[in-house]
Amino acid sequence: MIPTMDAPSSAERWGPLWGARARDWAESEEQQVPTYEEALRRLPPLAAGDRVLDIGCGAGVFLGLAAERGARTAGIDASRNLIELARERVPGADLRVGAMERLPWPDGSFDLVAGFNAFFFADDIVLALREAGRVGRPGASVVIQVWGSPERSDLEAVKRLLRPHMPSPPSSPGGSRPALHEPGVLEELASAAGLEPRLAFDHAWSFEYPDAEALGRLLVAAAGVGETAGPEREAELKREIADAVAETRAPAGGYRLRNEFHYLIASAPD
Repeated sequence: MIPTMDAPSSAERWGPLWGARARDWAESEEQQVPTYEEALRRLPPLAAGDRVLDIGCGAGVFLGLAAERGARTAGIDASRNLIELARERVPGADLRVGAMERLPWPDGSFDLVAGFNAFFFADDIVLALREAGRVGRPGASVVIQVWGSPERSDLEAVKRLLRPHMPSPPSSPGGSRPALHEPGVLEELASAAGLEPRLAFDHAWSFEYPDAEALGRLLVAAAGVGETAGPEREAELKREIADAVAETRAPAGGYRLRNEFHYLIASAPD
């Protein structure tokens, strides 16, 4: 069944922000292929006709990889602009604008459900994970991916600069949210959502930017930061970003920012 209850939803808050500079964000998302490939490497190979859902699908880069492997693809994102870009990339996909807390597909619709750097934008992470499990067939893989250790992320300094220009994340019932990369945290959330944790792992790779212009332009596209900062503050913010990651700058002028990511592969309930 498809839930009709008045559940909390993060889509109205985040959709306009992530869609404000959709093509710039799509350019950044294209660099995330190593994230997706590592998840696929850890899963059973996709077979032709397997049904794959990407929650927070953005511009559809992961769905493109799944479609190349013969999967039937579907995606949901809070941003209408990003969904339009995903339609350009994966014309045959079932793509919808909506909230991860209320997925518009029936129970047991998918063989693989994934959320890359997505579930922590939910107002209720457990509810979003429960929905991911609901739309998976019994035993389907559910991929949950989040940022890894801040100490092993060159982008952490940039994230500190951007956070004041983003909506504050909702707190968990007991206070502030736990650090999702810490051992056992995703497992606890997944279990609370009725999923069965199977495999946790970390993977590191690098974002690359050819120059300071691209670095600033692409990073302020995240979550509409450039829009919320405003024109005067945006120019200053771009300079601060370049200063914050100056040690990653190569002699030729490009930037290479290495970051760690944390994953949990769980199973949908039988």
